[in-house]
Amino acid sequence: MTANPTGTSLWIRQFHPAPAAATRLVCLPHAGGSASYYFPVSKALSPTVDVLAVQYPGRQDRRNEKCIDSIAELADALVPELLPYTDKPVALFGHSMGATLSFEVALRLEQKGVMPVALFASGRRAPSCHRDESVHLRDDDGLIAEVKGLSGTDTQLLGDDEILRMVLPAIRSDYKAAETYRYTPGPRLAAPIHAHVGDDDPKATVEEARAWGEHTTGGFDLQVYSGGHFYLNDQAPRVIASIRDVLTSKS
Repeated sequence: MTANPTGTSLWIRQFHPAPAAATRLVCLPHAGGSASYYFPVSKALSPTVDVLAVQYPGRQDRRNEKCIDSIAELADALVPELLPYTDKPVALFGHSMGATLSFEVALRLEQKGVMPVALFASGRRAPSCHRDESVHLRDDDGLIAEVKGLSGTDTQLLGDDEILRMVLPAIRSDYKAAETYRYTPGPRLAAPIHAHVGDDDPKATVEEARAWGEHTTGGFDLQVYSGGHFYLNDQAPRVIASIRDVLTSKS
């Protein structure tokens, strides 16, 4: 598909545009996360890879928009925003909820004839590995305790009442999207899947991450790191190097 990105999408952030790059990497945040989480990834990969970071509604500069609490609805809304950027090969990276969303986006892109060159699924069990979870139904204190326990958000920010009022609705909405998601069996992805997981992740065991291999016909590998759900905060250089190796081998 040939298209011309306009750079005006509310969904897409390009912190370090790399127009000469051979491939694009679309990065999708975790529950409660925002596009800015991927600023260091963009900086590290540019100009070899053109990194796009997705901004969900209901946070940061989109905080006045209604959150979307369904993975399917998020994917349906995001795909049209990504199509203008598919004039060159595209890969997807998602952490936690973002990995599930990346999978659903990849399915929709392939249905439209756009074949992602890779899907990087981080810190998330495979779509077919269901758990009954209800964190999104907890009161505010319970939700905050969950987020602090995963070490994915600055606890000083969580102690600021004003910031809490801004971020809790987005966190709750994202948790609802992730926890109410149900995989619908269907065709496997043609794109290869590269799974990354921490060896002490309470949200995804190594075997649950290995099950991503059941969702692709295009090849699969799994990398296990020391750490918990946000292992990549400490292991970012290794993860970024792995992404770079995969994408440069395809260019």
